[in-house]
Amino acid sequence: MKLNPQELEKIASLTLENYNQRADDFWQGTRDHDVDQNIAAFLQAIEGEPPFTILDFGCGPGRDLKAFAGLGHLAVGLEGATRFADMACAHSDCEVWQQDFLKLDLPDRHFDGVFANAALFHVPSQELPRVLRELHATLKPRGVLFSSNPHGQNEEGWNRGRYGAFYDLETWRGYVSAAGFAELSHYYRPAGLPCERQPWLASVWRRLG
Repeated sequence: MKLNPQELEKIASLTLENYNQRADDFWQGTRDHDVDQNIAAFLQAIEGEPPFTILDFGCGPGRDLKAFAGLGHLAVGLEGATRFADMACAHSDCEVWQQDFLKLDLPDRHFDGVFANAALFHVPSQELPRVLRELHATLKPRGVLFSSNPHGQNEEGWNRGRYGAFYDLETWRGYVSAAGFAELSHYYRPAGLPCERQPWLASVWRRLG
């Protein structure tokens, strides 16, 4: 069933409000997560010599944004939740753009890479093709998109006060490929665990065209 503009607005506002209300608990629960595997997979795929210009899409309180800046890259955060955007700016000392994922305003061909860690699964499936095309457009030619999402069997809806879509690998591949990307690699996380204990699907893509 197609979502109308009012329903999309409700999805975005309620999901963001949920994050705003639990921003401090979220920060305490995630600030020490080890995402070195994701950062390394992303940076290794970017062509050329660093420093790279990076968009941390859905940067949350700024953990990964600070890591990119600490490595010498020119990192910009993008975050929809007001409290997260403020926290990310203070924590990382980087520029942070507060933007709703469904109302993006991004520069063309600007970034070497877009790092979307635990973010794109909040985009309703009917809007995902458009959002992926917008991320494609903000990348430089042959730029890199990294995504990590909780995977599933293509179910979609509300979960603990937030909206999410949980794709299997083939469905996710279909969406991203259709937006003009070529897959470079994928893996499940956390590393070293049985598949039933790896809830995250990470994938690395190169912009075509």
